[in-house]
Amino acid sequence: MKLIDKDAVGKRMQGRLTLNTVFKGLFFASTLFGLLVLAILLYRIFTQGIGYLDADFFQNFASRRAENAGVKGALIGTMWLMVVVAPVSLLLGVGTAIYLEEYAAKNRFTSFIRVNISNLAGVPSIVFGLLGLTIFVRALALDRSVLAAGLTMSLLVLPVIIVAAQEAIRAVPKELREASYGMGATKWQTILKVVLPAAIPGILTGGILALSRAIGETAPLIVVGIPLFIAFLPRTVFDTLTVLPMQIYNWTSRPQEEFHQVAAAGIIVLLILLIAMNTIAVLIRNKFSKRY
Repeated sequence: MKLIDKDAVGKRMQGRLTLNTVFKGLFFASTLFGLLVLAILLYRIFTQGIGYLDADFFQNFASRRAENAGVKGALIGTMWLMVVVAPVSLLLGVGTAIYLEEYAAKNRFTSFIRVNISNLAGVPSIVFGLLGLTIFVRALALDRSVLAAGLTMSLLVLPVIIVAAQEAIRAVPKELREASYGMGATKWQTILKVVLPAAIPGILTGGILALSRAIGETAPLIVVGIPLFIAFLPRTVFDTLTVLPMQIYNWTSRPQEEFHQVAAAGIIVLLILLIAMNTIAVLIRNKFSKRY
């Protein structure tokens, strides 16, 4: 019978504990570094831009003078963009995920589609801008309109929503489906009344993250030709628009320091908009998580 060397075992245990402590400290330092950078960034933005956040800033259009510049056109344009992006991307994304997970046959072709959808989520955003320029601006002659910009951004976030919805639907327990079928429900009734309500928290999480990305992207809109400066509000989806990221980019490209401070105020507005969207998503997700 082989004897156990207690000293060797003790040394190995001590080595594992030391290694665990080192990695714990490394991960903590990484987290602390990220929080520190975020705190410095927020401090710089708020100290520079908080002085410009007044009623005039939200009521004025962009101007050649920093003291008269505002975000009215860009803020309303961002909302118009979301009016197109949200329904188009969510309906197409969730519908595609339902088909792939609930109806499509499990074969090489559908596996090929799933892999390519996942790969599209990592394609640079400027590629989607070129696609939008070719299809929506030139082929469909939508010009630099809200509809062209919204459809282009929908293409950008569609793969992310599809993948998130697929994972959420796949995570629904099979027992719920079987119980619904046992009660005599059809496949569509099971999807509508059982699967989708149970998958809503995951779908909303992925959807809101995707829409947040759409709000903050500029490269596809630059390629499509969305202007940096407008002094009017769009009235229909066929009118021209500008959005907050484009307006902020325009201000930061100016050499005057005052415009950099106005850009910081625009960033604050954009952050508030994103936080509001994510808060709504969390509240809805928590509500459905309690039910299912």
